Amino acid sequence: MSLRINDVVPDFEAETNQGPVRFHDWIGDNWAILFSHPKDFTPVCTTEFGAVAQLSEEWKKRGTKVIGISVDGVDDHKGWIGDIESYSNSQVDFPIIADDGLKVAKLFDMLPADAYLPDGRTPADSATVRSVFIIGPDKQLKLTMTYPMTVGRNFGEVLRALDALQATTSKGIATPVDWTVGEDVIIPTAVSDEDAKAKFGEFETIFPYLRKTKMPQ
Repeated sequence: MSLRINDVVPDFEAETNQGPVRFHDWIGDNWAILFSHPKDFTPVCTTEFGAVAQLSEEWKKRGTKVIGISVDGVDDHKGWIGDIESYSNSQVDFPIIADDGLKVAKLFDMLPADAYLPDGRTPADSATVRSVFIIGPDKQLKLTMTYPMTVGRNFGEVLRALDALQATTSKGIATPVDWTVGEDVIIPTAVSDEDAKAKFGEFETIFPYLRKTKMPQ
């Protein structure tokens, strides 16, 4: 299936290093981030899993659950976690889905339906399983990013994007380039000047279609 922004993400059952999960039930009323990897015991992915582990308290502050997925089995995951924790000096307290059958990778359109894992496979055989999916409490896909195998992901940007998504969803605003929490926000063009004044108070009109205001409390 093709997965687009605002689609309800697929529900599925899977095994993880922390036991079985049903995805929609696991999300519950939280925001969620699913981040995927093509193979355990690979260098770039080890650094990325470590970065996610180091951000554990930041995810919790934002009411967000994180879950990894790698195209290997539970036993491999459990062995790999030792390397991740050693590298990052942080506990891996989130589940990692075992997707050695490629079910989840295909459900999330990361691999074609006829993809399979050959004997003696390498990460290149599942290279496009290198995505981040940010999912809202409504189970809809809010944002996705896909990277090549050679480029480590910037989880500071994932955190920034999550902040922006949560702000725009709850406050009825948009965010400008490079926005971070505390900076001015954009008033949507669908809101008239009169309504903007009533809702946001003072605002700056840069162009008729670009108006900025303080972040609503």
